[in-house]
Amino acid sequence: MVSALPRAFGRRALQLTVAASVALGMLLWWLLSTGAAPSPGGKVTLATGVPTGVYARYGELLKQDMARDMPEVDLRLARSEGSIDNLRQLVAGRAGFAIATADAVSTYRSRGEPGAARLRACARLYDDYMQLVVPKDSPVRSTKELRRLRVGVGADGSGVQLITRRLLEAAGLDFDKDIEPVRVGIDRMPGLLERGELDAFFWSGGLPTTAVQHLAQRFPVRLVQLGDLSPALHRQGERTRYYRAAVMPADAYPLVQDGQAVKTIAVANLLVTTDRADAALTEGITRTVIDSRDRIGREVHAAQKVDLRTAVFTDPLALHQGARRYYVSVKP
Repeated sequence: MVSALPRAFGRRALQLTVAASVALGMLLWWLLSTGAAPSPGGKVTLATGVPTGVYARYGELLKQDMARDMPEVDLRLARSEGSIDNLRQLVAGRAGFAIATADAVSTYRSRGEPGAARLRACARLYDDYMQLVVPKDSPVRSTKELRRLRVGVGADGSGVQLITRRLLEAAGLDFDKDIEPVRVGIDRMPGLLERGELDAFFWSGGLPTTAVQHLAQRFPVRLVQLGDLSPALHRQGERTRYYRAAVMPADAYPLVQDGQAVKTIAVANLLVTTDRADAALTEGITRTVIDSRDRIGREVHAAQKVDLRTAVFTDPLALHQGARRYYVSVKP
């Protein structure tokens, strides 16, 4: 009787050990199957744009929210000349994420640029509106009247210059022959216009763009309508299918528009990464982009257009698997 007790106790201990092992195994299986993993961390770079543009300000505010939502991630912001430059930084590994217009992404892919096949999307963000700015007393009333004038066309590698070339073509103007193109960005164009060193400039950005607002506060300017170019623009074929006819509301620039809406062209912005980006990191950044809409939108009004229902429409790019995982997790 006495000798049976240790054997019974030993069997009980063995059963408990086996049960604990099974429970631990099930816990590990559950963690793995539900995608639970250590939170991503480390340095991550987001390519934005010129310092006075909407891309840059959006990036600054997103960085603040990332610090709250993913404190182990050190988000760095990299300035750039714009969409095409951002994509080049991305595929070269100098950035992990970037903002770019849908038409720029499509052009990059159609040209077979390095790394084009690796591009993936996290979200559709807000729309950029094409803006043609002239001094208020300028006789220019349409793009066709820019002939022989000094025109700011955006820096090389910018989405602004890409669209500007197509708009000028739609207006029957040759970019290199019919205007004097000044290849600078929004950080320099307002000052050049104010000093009389430019006659007009094109800008593609969210509404309102701070640089244009500040210019209007110190120098009278006017927006030239671009709506008349929409039919000819779309006759250019596949490369212009990402542009849509749009209207800048009368209150976008109260000091500029005299209470009048302005017809123009708009194109969507995308948050872009590559197929090599970490899925958990991409899921987390996508979540922050959607969740931070209202806070960022108070300062960058264009960001109010970021919407869960439209964020998944990232043509011409497929969603990154991490972004897709986020959208599935919040699907009603």
